[in-house]
Amino acid sequence: MPCPFHLALAVDDLAAARAFYGALMGCPEGRSATHWVDFDFFGHQLVVHHTPEAARGPRAHNAVEGDAVPVPHFGVVLPLSQWHALAERLQQKGVDFVIAPHRRFAGTAGEQGTFFLQDPAGNALEFKGFADVEGQLFAQ
Repeated sequence: MPCPFHLALAVDDLAAARAFYGALMGCPEGRSATHWVDFDFFGHQLVVHHTPEAARGPRAHNAVEGDAVPVPHFGVVLPLSQWHALAERLQQKGVDFVIAPHRRFAGTAGEQGTFFLQDPAGNALEFKGFADVEGQLFAQ
């Protein structure tokens, strides 16, 4: 695995963030304090900081193959089988997707599964799935 990233996000409700990242997404909780919580986000360090004054602010969107992709967003790239399992589990739990799971760039070197959702604080997440992550991730 490449070097894990570290990402810190503002959230307005730590309990809701714990329910989303921990219970729903299945991310183990690491260290925590009164105003922040670490999560193992698919091998990466995600820290949510309780920042009640943080406004959700306006979000931009960028058109990608007919989808209005929320910007900014973050996420992970998964092997396609793991992506399908996660998408199915979230669908069974009734998750409200910003962009529902589907295939993008069909028939190209960058063919991928993708879906978007938001955490309770409005942070947008994208999950991508590739049949061959190493061979397809940066293929042109």
